[in-house]
Amino acid sequence: MKKIIALLVLALSFGCAHAFTGNDKVINKDQLPAQAQSFINEYFAGAKISYAKLETDFIFKSYEVMFADGTKLEFSSNGNWEDVDCRYGEVPAAIIPASIKDYVKAHYPDVRVLKIERDRRGYDIKLSNRLELKFNNDFEIVDIDD
Repeated sequence: MKKIIALLVLALSFGCAHAFTGNDKVINKDQLPAQAQSFINEYFAGAKISYAKLETDFIFKSYEVMFADGTKLEFSSNGNWEDVDCRYGEVPAAIIPASIKDYVKAHYPDVRVLKIERDRRGYDIKLSNRLELKFNNDFEIVDIDD
C-alpha cells in the first residue's frame, strides 16, 4: 500500500511540474505589447525579425525578439525593454542613459556597448573590450568585471 501511495505522489508531482514549466509560443510582431512594438520601430526600424516569442513561466510572462543579424531583445510582460544584446553590432546610443554613456566615453573612449540590461537594481553594460560594468539606479558604477 505504501508503494502505491508513493508512486501516486511521484506521478502527481511529475504531472504538476510538467504543467507549470515554461511554455514558449512563437508570435508575430503585432502580438507584442504596444510599448515593445514602439521600441522596435524606433530603434530597430530596418532590422529583419527572425522570430518573436512569448515566454510564459509559472507566474510571469516575457517576450523575446531575435533579429536576423543576431541582435536579441527581451521585454517584460508590459513591453518595457529589459535586455538589448547586439552581439555583432552596437547598442543604439539613445537607449543608453546619458550618465552611463558619459562614463563609458570618459573611461573607455574606443569601445562599443554590445549589451545593456536593466532590472530593479540597476544596469549591466557589456563592452567590446570584454569588460562588464554594473551601475545602480543612480547611475553610479558599483562593479567592474573582466
